Amino acid sequence: MQLLDAGSTDEWAATFTEDGVFEVGDSAVHGSQDIARAARKVADEFAAAGVQRRHWIGMLTVTPGDDGELTARSYALVLEIPTGGEVVVRRSTVCTDRLVSSDGQWRVKHRRVTRDGLDPA
Repeated sequence: MQLLDAGSTDEWAATFTEDGVFEVGDSAVHGSQDIARAARKVADEFAAAGVQRRHWIGMLTVTPGDDGELTARSYALVLEIPTGGEVVVRRSTVCTDRLVSSDGQWRVKHRRVTRDGLDPA
């Protein structure tokens, strides 16, 4: 998430498999190239508004699956810091990742982000 917060959207999207899925609430983006494009659009919008975003990740659990995949689950706080302003906690989320080994690295096959209290479990 540090890559995303730094505006390195292509590098962040490269942590997904080529056919990876990034799902937030009711919408999903399929494929690492489209994930990169969507992330760049959002990053550009926040930059134009003078807002720095930070994702604070905690309470991580990792569970191995029978198929060699890993499931990682964490809580994430999304913070927004406007230029010259105070930090705002924008949302609290649960992030569930399915990770697969690819070329000696673990990559995200599917990331599902749900907003606490707003999205169905």
